[in-house]
Amino acid sequence: MPKIVLNGVTVDFPFQPYKCQQEYMTKVLECLQQKVNGILESPTGTGKTLCLLCTTLAWREHLRDGISARKIAERAQGELFPDRALSSWGNAAAAAGDPIACYTDIPKIIYASRTHSQLTQVINELRNTSYRPKVCVLGSREQLCIHPEVKKQESNHLQIHLCRKKVASRSCHFYNNVEEKSLEQELASPILDIEDLVKSGSKHRVCPYYLSRNLKQQADIIFMPYNYLLDAKSRRAHNIDLKGTVVIFDEAHNVEKMCEESASFDLTPHDLASGLDVIDQVLEEQTKAAQQGEPHPEFSADSPSPGLNMELEDIAKLKSKCCPPRLLAAGWGLLLARRWVTPPRPTVILLRLEGAIDAVELPGDDSGVTKPGSYIFELFAEAQITFQTKGCILDSLDQIIQHLAGRAGVFTNTAGLQKLADIIQIVFSVDPSEGSPGSPAGLGALQSYKVHIHPDAGHRRTAQRSDAWSTTAARKRGKVLSYWCFSPGHSMHELVRQGVRSLILTSGTLAPVSSFALEMQIPFPVCLENPHIIDKHQIWVGVVPRGPDGAQLSSAFDRRFSEECLSSLGKALGNIARVVPYGLLIFFPSYPVMEKSLEFWRARDLARKMEALKPLFVEPRSKGSFSETISAYYARVAAPGSTGATFLAVCRGKASEGLDFSDTNGRGVIVTGLPYPPRMDPRVVLKMQFLDEMKGQGGAGGQFLSGQEWYRQQASRAVNQAIGRVIRHRQDYGAVFLCDHRCQRRPPGLQHPVCVEKMLSARPSRLAPSSPPGKLRVWTCMSPA
Repeated sequence: MPKIVLNGVTVDFPFQPYKCQQEYMTKVLECLQQKVNGILESPTGTGKTLCLLCTTLAWREHLRDGISARKIAERAQGELFPDRALSSWGNAAAAAGDPIACYTDIPKIIYASRTHSQLTQVINELRNTSYRPKVCVLGSREQLCIHPEVKKQESNHLQIHLCRKKVASRSCHFYNNVEEKSLEQELASPILDIEDLVKSGSKHRVCPYYLSRNLKQQADIIFMPYNYLLDAKSRRAHNIDLKGTVVIFDEAHNVEKMCEESASFDLTPHDLASGLDVIDQVLEEQTKAAQQGEPHPEFSADSPSPGLNMELEDIAKLKSKCCPPRLLAAGWGLLLARRWVTPPRPTVILLRLEGAIDAVELPGDDSGVTKPGSYIFELFAEAQITFQTKGCILDSLDQIIQHLAGRAGVFTNTAGLQKLADIIQIVFSVDPSEGSPGSPAGLGALQSYKVHIHPDAGHRRTAQRSDAWSTTAARKRGKVLSYWCFSPGHSMHELVRQGVRSLILTSGTLAPVSSFALEMQIPFPVCLENPHIIDKHQIWVGVVPRGPDGAQLSSAFDRRFSEECLSSLGKALGNIARVVPYGLLIFFPSYPVMEKSLEFWRARDLARKMEALKPLFVEPRSKGSFSETISAYYARVAAPGSTGATFLAVCRGKASEGLDFSDTNGRGVIVTGLPYPPRMDPRVVLKMQFLDEMKGQGGAGGQFLSGQEWYRQQASRAVNQAIGRVIRHRQDYGAVFLCDHRCQRRPPGLQHPVCVEKMLSARPSRLAPSSPPGKLRVWTCMSPA
């Protein structure tokens, strides 16, 4: 493999890198060597994953070689080379002020992407390099557990608690084998993705989940979904130590949303109601056992069992300030006489929290009310959930959930209690001195949040659930408590606080990079907007502002479902499908727009005409049927004598990223409109207001986007992600059609990647030929059908 020297580091690369790849690797090294953060945009198909892997691993080897050279020089004490100063031996790190003096100080690489399927692609790229680092991939029990009883649990949190039970009691033989077998060559040495890890665990009868945690200790590079890093709870659960690490976020265009979502929640009436029902069940169960004189052993305070180790007072305390009358009648007095518990104190949690939320007055138009972030502490204080009490509350919730783990039946659904525990951790994740109400130090963090209380739109659906839930869950229409974070900088600052050495955010669609850096609210001294590696004749980009009948194409809210617009768009798509060979991707702004458009075309015979040209495959909403649909699309495109196929998808949907539409699978991409976020959605409205407030206050030196700038950029990045499906490697080629007249006049903030910006042209009536013979030919496709 070719070896190239960049910034003093020798990088093994599978082939001679292109200029843009060398530039990209140089910027990565700049981040690593100077211990700074970087935002690097490089279009899809430019090999950024390969560049990242080769550069970071070459840098680690360079550090290791430097340490080895110094150790040799120190042992020789200058006897072998008296004329050479000791400082010249592999001292590049020390010269840069880097305190890397031993092998254990060499930084680990944490490589994060959005999904495990994307990480599997990264690991496959690693196998194509000459580097063979110690590798670990982290996953959840849901993905990695091979214990039959744990696997059949319906939810991830039940799997967690049942697993913990079995581990504590040493009743899981897969876990018991981990320590003995984790050093076996076949398990410790290969580069395993998550599927390989499960197969190897099954073969050797060793738990893949705990095996991966063991491998993490010695790993040079650790792969994980990036919610494991951004979510403080997941970070603790996987025991991820970030101090001194290099953290890479691949596909980082999703990071802003993930940062905000990991620090936000929506607490519904059904969540509280289901929690109350579970606590009722536990109380009644224990009271019945007490009446019979045989209390359940797991509820005894002196029990060594890993199950519930709580007094009934503590259980009742979770529900209300006093014992329910039916329990008093059923034998509470007997429990007191036996001195197992003392009368419950007037401490309130679930019912008072529900009451505090219900007491908030809402306007008559069901729009909800918004309050400052600090209001969450006032609300929780009414339920006596405070910094001082949160520890014992979380412990009690955890014990109840773990006690019920593994039971069957609708009443053992502990999702509501688990959600409450997660919410308490989110609210009180800041230090009391920084986050308590009235503390000036906490204002910065709390400014990132808003509390929004609104009617429960899902009340009717909840009321239709099985009768088993009707006791509490469907009593009345309640209110949803939303606690929303509006600054991704909140999570980014936390990563910096954890001691990350360098943070590298990279994707093919970060443009404009400058504003993306502003959103993160931490310094990014190194920035790059790379051109593509393809030649200009390999891609054609054009705006289609009108259909073949002359009607203006628009996905604007007041136009998108008009008969004139839908009819004209359907005719335009049919004409484009006639000239684009093989696979054609059509992206819609949202699922409702896609579904209503397809319904309109089917009713007017337009869909049948499209099907006659290329069979239609539609992206499903559910994950379960997506793989089957996309496989059928690939098979149709590849079928002998096929005219190709059309795949209808949604911007920001499952097909818009991480999937391979290279070569014939995607010779053309059509974007049917600008996918702006829903303008009337309360979360979108509050996000825009928050940004305008911050910009007006000049926060962080005025380094904030305006609400309108953010709003436009959300559409821009979603469009760019869809466009990125068409060119997947150096030899690929295709065409991009932007079927919305607003793309022609380019709204402010609508920016495409560098390669698309250079090639974008608008020819309203005619798309001229631009490809060489043997490749894509695009010509008059806007003529009437």
